[in-house]
Amino acid sequence: MTSTIRPGEWVDTAIGLDDIDPGTYDMHISTDRYTSREFAERERRAIWMRVWQVAGRVDELPNVGDWKVYQVFDQSYIVVRGRDDELRGFVNACRHRGNRLCTGTGNAKRGFLCQYHLWSYDLDGKLRGVLREDLAGQIDKDDNPLLEVSVDTFAGFIFLNPDPDAAPLAEFIGAEVADLLTPYRFDEMVTVMDVREALDCNWKVVIDAFAEGYHISGIHPQLLRVLEIDPATQRYRFFEDHCVTVAPFEVQGATTENQIEGIMALPETFPGTAAVLPRFSELLNDYRTADGSVELPDGVSPRTILQRATRDTLTSSGLDVSGLTDDQMSDNHAWVLFPNFMTTVRAGECHVIVAVPHPDGDPNRCIWHVSSHMYLPPEMRDAFKAELIEVDEPGSYAYFEALQQDYDQMPRQQLGLRNTRLDHMALVREEMLLAHYHSVLDRYMAEGTST
Repeated sequence: MTSTIRPGEWVDTAIGLDDIDPGTYDMHISTDRYTSREFAERERRAIWMRVWQVAGRVDELPNVGDWKVYQVFDQSYIVVRGRDDELRGFVNACRHRGNRLCTGTGNAKRGFLCQYHLWSYDLDGKLRGVLREDLAGQIDKDDNPLLEVSVDTFAGFIFLNPDPDAAPLAEFIGAEVADLLTPYRFDEMVTVMDVREALDCNWKVVIDAFAEGYHISGIHPQLLRVLEIDPATQRYRFFEDHCVTVAPFEVQGATTENQIEGIMALPETFPGTAAVLPRFSELLNDYRTADGSVELPDGVSPRTILQRATRDTLTSSGLDVSGLTDDQMSDNHAWVLFPNFMTTVRAGECHVIVAVPHPDGDPNRCIWHVSSHMYLPPEMRDAFKAELIEVDEPGSYAYFEALQQDYDQMPRQQLGLRNTRLDHMALVREEMLLAHYHSVLDRYMAEGTST
């Protein structure tokens, strides 16, 4: 008989804070990892040159010859779609004299041409042409292809690993993580916001900021209308390198009217919910009394109505959400995929934060790349698809409310971390996801030092 268990039901039996023994993770996190150039250089060797990292979305390169550049520190790589429709990665340097081949994005149906001495390569990286080849001497084309790097895809994202001896991406992600994320259909989502800019903080400050909800009361008070920050209700799942947490999208004890008002205001912070509100209002009308107030029977709440409205809206648009639970219709699951991929995802939409070290190597700076993705009917995808915005002037781009609040906060934390008397951060139990994340980072750093 076919099992009806959905991957999202892991929450029903997941651990809470009381199930995590004290001392499981180190709650004192050294501050030098945010400010030290020496630590940043060790990270470069132990982490960034060894791990799978997100280099873009698959749909950025739809056609043969489409390419983009991915950079971490001063290391530059090309990702290109070949004539066989496969994605490949190469070191962004000509094999002749090391000239950089590409900047930005583009299309190279005929292959890559080095502008310095006009050596040419096909989309498989093979050296095809050498200027004045009859006079070039002993240049063996077979011995001088572009240097290949590992590229693979998962959930609609392109991953790249600089390590020539890297284990497969599927092994790094892990089968359990893949099973839990697949029902969301990330690969079918459309990018509806895509912004990248430099920030005056360490890349881990960005990851930390989105790995805990402890800051919501202080930074995002508007969310308290619909999201209860109750540590007792949060659930966790930890993997070798990755982790996920979830808190119910509901305020226990708030009046029905207050919960409804909070849900109706959701598009201010979660724009994707705007499409669900008409159905939410329609369902709500079934419980309105003659005087316009709402009376809900036992077992029905604004949360359950939101869940039904979300499922109805997505299903009526021809989208398959059958693999997701009712709770996943309303609750954001917060995932951290090591080292630098953070996503909050619920049925029909996700928000992704990726942070990398700044190319200049300054540990007090980074590049953050924020994007939002929606599961839309095919006929609507082109209308909503967003192009990448590169922000050159700090503060010139206005993010949606909650994201803007985080954007303003993170540089303030970095300024505090730079104080030399502050040698560690003291985490609270609610920051267990953050503690797990740093335990993984510590393990990679120790392994990288020993090799």
